[in-house]
Amino acid sequence: MKRSLAFLVACGLALGASAQSWPTKPVKLVVPAPAGSSLDFIARTLGDKLRTRWKQPVVVDNKAGAGGMLGMAAVAKAPADGYTLGIGFNGPIAFGPHMYKKMAYDPAKDLLPIVMTSSQPNVLAVPVGNPAKTLPEFVAWAKGQGGKVNYASVGAGSSSHLTMELFKSIAGFEAAHVPFAGSPPAGISVASDETQALFTVAPALLPLIEGGRIRLLASSSLKRTDTMKNLPTVAESGYPGFEALAWNGLFSAAGTPPDVVSRINADLNEVMKDPAVREAFARQGLIIGGGSPDEFRIFIAGESAKWGAIIKKVGISID
Repeated sequence: MKRSLAFLVACGLALGASAQSWPTKPVKLVVPAPAGSSLDFIARTLGDKLRTRWKQPVVVDNKAGAGGMLGMAAVAKAPADGYTLGIGFNGPIAFGPHMYKKMAYDPAKDLLPIVMTSSQPNVLAVPVGNPAKTLPEFVAWAKGQGGKVNYASVGAGSSSHLTMELFKSIAGFEAAHVPFAGSPPAGISVASDETQALFTVAPALLPLIEGGRIRLLASSSLKRTDTMKNLPTVAESGYPGFEALAWNGLFSAAGTPPDVVSRINADLNEVMKDPAVREAFARQGLIIGGGSPDEFRIFIAGESAKWGAIIKKVGISID
């Protein structure tokens, strides 16, 4: 009995020591989206602050592709030591299991939620040459195109993809899905009228908005946000109750020591209190996150249940 107690105490001391010593080498932060995307901005903004706290390099590794699953698979398969983290989002975390017949990882079993980093609504963008100036006008225009409308998304299975599929089913028009690897190329496709609509987060579209190449028609938040007070919501434009938020957060491989997870969570929460970080996020239209790993896990479970039902109803299935 004494020997067992001594062993447990020794294990506890060892775990405590691991958190105190971590990190002793560079930390890789996987971004499952291309450079210039909203996720890339979040990772680099937080990474700059964490680098100072951790006294170690935080290396951003962009792994775009497969609707974010390529990057998150790399995190899931990495050593469970906290030295490989990833910025996961709706698509490869809460939506994927309901849409894909086969995934390289199980989000609920192979990934460990650490903390939510931000959330924000999607916005509906159309080419500046589109005759629609409001959401009802866009729906009327789309219905009159005889099924020849193409819409872009930032990737199959993303919030961008599902938001439009949900809206199509409610509004009653047809449009073909054209997935891209992230917001920048998807936005350019709309600006060039290669595709005629896109739901995605606003930050990556700012250059195209400011350049007068695309027009925003609506936001997918239930109510208008402080950063987009002049942009109507889908809900107030004839579709009551419509809401679809994009969110993201930090993950590690399942099995990462709890004390290391707690250390990372605490440091991220502190970084997200930094006025400079909060200001930078606000400028990008991001609602800053925070909270405990358990709170993030419960939130993800709720999102998975909500969107799983919608995916089934709409009938989205991806090989």
